[in-house]
Amino acid sequence: MNCTYQNICGGCPLRKLNSEEYRRRKIERFQKIIGNIKQENIAIGEPVFIADGQRRRAEFTFQYYKGIVSLGFNAAQSHQLIDVAECAALTPNLNKILPQVRDFLQKLCAIKSKQKIKTKFVISNIAQGEIWLTEAANGIDVLLETDEKITLEHRMEICDFANQNSEIIRVSVGKKNARPETIVEKSKPHINIAGYEVFIPAGTFLQASAAGEKALTDLVLKYIGDTVGNIADLFCGVGTFSYPLAQNLKNKITAADSSEELLDCFQKTVNFLTIPNIKICKKNLFKYPFDAQELKGFVAVVFDPPRAGAGAQVQQIASINQADKPQKIIAVSCNPHTFINDANQLLNGGFKLNEITMVDQFVYAEHFELVALFEKL
Repeated sequence: MNCTYQNICGGCPLRKLNSEEYRRRKIERFQKIIGNIKQENIAIGEPVFIADGQRRRAEFTFQYYKGIVSLGFNAAQSHQLIDVAECAALTPNLNKILPQVRDFLQKLCAIKSKQKIKTKFVISNIAQGEIWLTEAANGIDVLLETDEKITLEHRMEICDFANQNSEIIRVSVGKKNARPETIVEKSKPHINIAGYEVFIPAGTFLQASAAGEKALTDLVLKYIGDTVGNIADLFCGVGTFSYPLAQNLKNKITAADSSEELLDCFQKTVNFLTIPNIKICKKNLFKYPFDAQELKGFVAVVFDPPRAGAGAQVQQIASINQADKPQKIIAVSCNPHTFINDANQLLNGGFKLNEITMVDQFVYAEHFELVALFEKL
């Protein structure tokens, strides 16, 4: 799909390619990277290409200069803000709300507030920040991030924005990498995973599209196959893989992640839905991975780490006595380069890579994801 900004915006660098050339380039890059895996004769699954215009979550940058708001993305290889009216990668509902978001920011940034800095009072306004838009199953979730102080007048403007737009179900504010404060919540945003309504906290990580999420979960379920028993879901996030795995009551899922806020929301959802076979625990898997003793008794381990990979955790998996190793390891990765390190550790630790599949969720970007099945020798 053509885009007005495709030659200047840095978000979709491959959009200028036709569909055939684009897919060929993605597959070639995938094959080149996995060529660094130290195993011959690796089965490659049919690549999954997600359609354009399905991104359900986006981070926009905004600036307020000379009384005018600019809202958009950075230019390619630059910090220059490209003001956009729409984005071809986003869902229709997110594009539809953009004019109202722009109008809201224009009003919000025009508000002047008095702040005391040392011994002086300074008049200021919100000059810049980020705004996250997430399309949940029941409406649009908004997170405003700025270092400026949010006053009562700002809060009143936020409430007006939410009340005047029926599509908006929650608005939160916060600083970068800090726990946000919810200002308005008309209903709790949720997404649908494996038939469950899963509550999501403000600013949480989600798979970029519902279709991409389904592609990943379908592959995890395919690779699990008829293996049942104790399954570890590591770097579990909102429970993307825990929920479908828990549909088989013969499975007992241990889900672990480090975010207290995320896991609190996960636990509330599990309690609300009365799912009996998911156990949730907080654990920093980079510093304190499940050790070999803790992993004994699991028939399968699923892990989906951030871009840094799962090196410390994989090292523990590889160190388990061969007789006690899980039957299957299913690796989901958003960074094929760190995946190579994880994969080679598993191969050196008594596992074989049976199949690997590319999932192209970030359309027209260089980025891709993958799901891989390892089985113990």
